[in-house]
Amino acid sequence: MGRQFSVAILGATGMVGEAMLSILDERDFPVSELYPLASGRSAGSTVRFGGTSHEVIDVAGFDFSRADIGLFSAGASVSDRYAPSAGEAGCVVIDNTSRFRMDEDVPLVVPEVNPEAISGYRARNIIANPNCSTIQMVVALDPIRRAVGIERINVATYQAVSGAGRGLVEDLASQAADVLAGRALTASDTPPIAFNVIPQIDVWEDNGYTREEMKMVRETRKIFSDATIQVNPTAVRVPVFSGHSEAVHIETKAKLSADEARALLAEAPGVTVLDHIGTGGYPTPVTEAAGRDAVYVGRIREDISHPRGLSLWVVSDNLRKGAALNSVQIADILVKSYL
Repeated sequence: MGRQFSVAILGATGMVGEAMLSILDERDFPVSELYPLASGRSAGSTVRFGGTSHEVIDVAGFDFSRADIGLFSAGASVSDRYAPSAGEAGCVVIDNTSRFRMDEDVPLVVPEVNPEAISGYRARNIIANPNCSTIQMVVALDPIRRAVGIERINVATYQAVSGAGRGLVEDLASQAADVLAGRALTASDTPPIAFNVIPQIDVWEDNGYTREEMKMVRETRKIFSDATIQVNPTAVRVPVFSGHSEAVHIETKAKLSADEARALLAEAPGVTVLDHIGTGGYPTPVTEAAGRDAVYVGRIREDISHPRGLSLWVVSDNLRKGAALNSVQIADILVKSYL
């Protein structure tokens, strides 16, 4: 048996934390000791891993020198408080929040796209996991970028409620039940999510885009190491429980046909192509993405409005590849190549 590693999961009782535990188990990650961490209000509860129950520990009193790897997914403010000290204690933090993504000395990693960037973790013992909507887009676009270059990306996202946490999942279920029963929805400052689409995710920035949209701009440029690539996103919340979808329209530097793009994507790591003309000849969150690891791509076609344009439909499970799986894939590379 090879070396095993002690792993702390901060945010172990959240939806992403639960997915992290499940994926570590599924992939037989070499865990010698598991430390499920959360805030004081969740301490004392239990989570399942390796066929046994593990008591959740209050992060406020945890000594991170006990952990080789920390998988963090408890919000940016929590990561801001604990990740630097965890790194200083020798724990390599893989952070799933927005807190460190744009720090120059913290690598922002999607293993199928820029695994070599992981080596930069030594500066602070922190590796950042990108935003869920960014991850699936760059996985789908990287084979095309490598082949012919990309000048511009126009993307509209259709993002599931689980991306906002358990609260919005429960809101969708309860609101849908109320609407179907003919009950009036409770008045609120935010639009209802049931049977609705909401073209706002996160807060507004000064340029009229939301923070979610600007994450896609900034993170794509950093992951691709290309400050010139133009990204124009519109991020939309839709009444889907799991699985983000994206309509992606790109302008390439050199002409690439739809057949050539389809062939490239069929060979790309982490990508599954489902693309034929006809009902069901494309991926959806319910039929393909939810509960699976791949980034699915369909509706691959040449843009009839641009000589070097391509359009794609990209679907992936936001809790798995968009968060927990990407983190565990980073940890896989870390333990095999660096620790």
